[in-house]
Amino acid sequence: MKKEQRIKKNDEFSQVFKKGHSVANRQFVLYSLPKEGQSSFRLGLSVSKKVGNAVTRNQVKRYIREVFRLKEEMIHRSADYVVIARKPAATMNFHEVEQSLLHVLRKARVFKNTKRV
Repeated sequence: MKKEQRIKKNDEFSQVFKKGHSVANRQFVLYSLPKEGQSSFRLGLSVSKKVGNAVTRNQVKRYIREVFRLKEEMIHRSADYVVIARKPAATMNFHEVEQSLLHVLRKARVFKNTKRV
């Protein structure tokens, strides 16, 4: 994931939280904010210390980034997304994280209307 595709500044996070739409399940909360004129979507991650130690938090963030990278062509490009990981995400493997995130992404209607091959 390129640096241009990440949300890092506090003001940008705040804007997505205030103006965006949220969808959640037990493991993740997804905030999405449509933005016109963006060439690619931007992703912000929030994994609190309640989730686990630094190693666990970084692993959860890597898993989330990888899911977004794999599904990049299916996700609407003109939007900002912020994913907040909850405690149960710490004990999940990659495939469980993927299934849970895909569930949240479908609920938020983030995917383009493309037919799967």
